[in-house]
Amino acid sequence: MALDKAKKAEIIGKFGSKETDTGSPAIQIALLSQRIESLTAHLQRNVKDHSSKLGMLKLVGQRRRLLRYLRRRDIHKYAAVIKELGLKDKA
Repeated sequence: MALDKAKKAEIIGKFGSKETDTGSPAIQIALLSQRIESLTAHLQRNVKDHSSKLGMLKLVGQRRRLLRYLRRRDIHKYAAVIKELGLKDKA
């Protein structure tokens, strides 16, 4: 379920502002979105896996908080991130 290093490096390169940037909200949102997508696929195959469902719901809440923070701090970066990830704008 965890992301491999190559995929993680690709996401960091795409959403990071510089090479050493690994903790910005945009990168965290993108990494969480990738984990949520993989958990969604897992839960479609394993419907009774309630612990994974709970973990996924926690990740969704964390991503929502980060998106709210990013929207308050930098609206242009927020718009670019949700467009790139295909997320809905909950304004």
